[in-house]
Amino acid sequence: MTGHHDAATAHTGQNPFLKTVGAISTLAGWCSAAMIVAAVAITCQMIFVRFVLNHSTIWQTEMVVYLVIAATLIGLPYVQRLRGHVNVDLIPLMLPQRARFALCVLTLTMSIVIISVMVWYGYEFWHFAWERGWKSDTVWGVRLWIPYLALPVGLGLLLLQLIADLIAVILKVDQPFGLEDA
Repeated sequence: MTGHHDAATAHTGQNPFLKTVGAISTLAGWCSAAMIVAAVAITCQMIFVRFVLNHSTIWQTEMVVYLVIAATLIGLPYVQRLRGHVNVDLIPLMLPQRARFALCVLTLTMSIVIISVMVWYGYEFWHFAWERGWKSDTVWGVRLWIPYLALPVGLGLLLLQLIADLIAVILKVDQPFGLEDA
């Protein structure tokens, strides 16, 4: 067993780009948390309206679903900044420093490519909804470009954080995978 380690928040050093991206990712995390709080408040309001006032609900369920999905997407860069995504570090822990560095650069580069494709298609999907005036098929009839905006924004911010992570590793501001050498 190699023991337990705690990989903390991604380091930024004195690099202004890394600090700016870190601040943006943190702001995205706060926005995501606010969306979760709003979703909980709306759920409580919906329960009160349905079971105490005995009225029907129109927009609450749809709004809660959109808020939770948006919170998940907008929160991605913050979780990446905190290194909170699922991580299997057995192989990086066993590798020597140079191989760990190469694996980290490869992994981040592949992640950047994949997320770039997702940003492209997320933007395209949002743009279709915007351009064609799509609305939900519910009584509320929300314009779908509004909730769909979370796709390109959340994934775009994740892409920005991944780029910052790659730059931090290349500039040696941060350690590969956040692992300090033993």
